[in-house]
Amino acid sequence: MLSSSAQKVQDALHERGFGELRVVEMPASTRTAQEAAEAVGCSVGQIVKSLIFRGAESGRPYLLLVSGSNRVDEARVGERLGERLERARPEWVREVTGFAIGGVPPVGHATPLEALIDPDLLQYEQVWAAAGTPNAVFALSPQQLVALTGGRVMAVN
Repeated sequence: MLSSSAQKVQDALHERGFGELRVVEMPASTRTAQEAAEAVGCSVGQIVKSLIFRGAESGRPYLLLVSGSNRVDEARVGERLGERLERARPEWVREVTGFAIGGVPPVGHATPLEALIDPDLLQYEQVWAAAGTPNAVFALSPQQLVALTGGRVMAVN
């Protein structure tokens, strides 16, 4: 039986037509990309970091789905989006997504979010994303990630 936050993600997967994807809760932490990679036995690059940024002018939330081995160049991404990005406060992330940092999934958010997907994720056969808690994840193909989120592939570094 899944925790309520992980079940919320499983339900969102099902509602979006991806019910074959399975949320799993690991005995070890998956809060960081390194911990997640160790827990599931993959490379750090195969971990999908779900990062929330705030538009400095608009206050709009931005969901960046980033390869675990990459860092976001906030200035460059901001230029591409047409506004400066700010790191979001943990309370705001929870308010916007319904999830705490360390467990933010790519779907199932309290507020609909446009997803921007790191093209480096597309090189893998399988990637792993957070699923609502700091120890819940699910595996999917990069193509499923794009379809699931309706995301736009855009360089983040």
